[in-house]
Amino acid sequence: MNIVLLGAPGAGKGTQAQKLIDAYEIPQISTGDILRAAVAAGTPLGLEAKRYMDAGELVPDEVVIGLVKSRLAEPDTANGFILDGFPRTTAQAEALDSELVTMGKAIDSAIAISIDPEVIVKRLTSRRVCRSCGAITNASAESCAKCGGELYQRDDDNESTVRNRLDVYERSTAPLIDYYRNRGLLHEVDGDRPVETVFAEVQGVLGS
Repeated sequence: MNIVLLGAPGAGKGTQAQKLIDAYEIPQISTGDILRAAVAAGTPLGLEAKRYMDAGELVPDEVVIGLVKSRLAEPDTANGFILDGFPRTTAQAEALDSELVTMGKAIDSAIAISIDPEVIVKRLTSRRVCRSCGAITNASAESCAKCGGELYQRDDDNESTVRNRLDVYERSTAPLIDYYRNRGLLHEVDGDRPVETVFAEVQGVLGS
């Protein structure tokens, strides 16, 4: 099964992606991971991407799509994949579909983890991270439950930044959601419920 996973920052998309990986043994493909790996490996596309990244510019769609296509050609995607963080725009979705056709593949489902923005703001602004082990907890904890380490709030978890991130996501992703809805592939899942409840619905959507 080939899945596009959509969801605003803090919607719980990463948690659901990990459960999909464990349940179906298919890889999660993140453009951030692909870019870092290509740059580290010094591939031609990786070097081109690095040139833009070093200049503080966005990596052009054609470079990102080339990297994604290369990743999707690897053996571990034979039984399916989860695309996370890509596509981000309708243009990228159209280009992805075109490339998948040449590979004899297609997107089977686009799953959007939906959650009220105010719930996300509350969730992210109360998030705390352990300085020692990186574990994530919330503001009600005085220290890390795993190692007893000191907790801190990430700079980008303040309210103004969180709201800006949500606005950017909404502007860029709303047309993408319409794109997959119009193709009959979109499934919206309420993410403001217990993790296992959300995952049960995701599995239902996938027919398993």
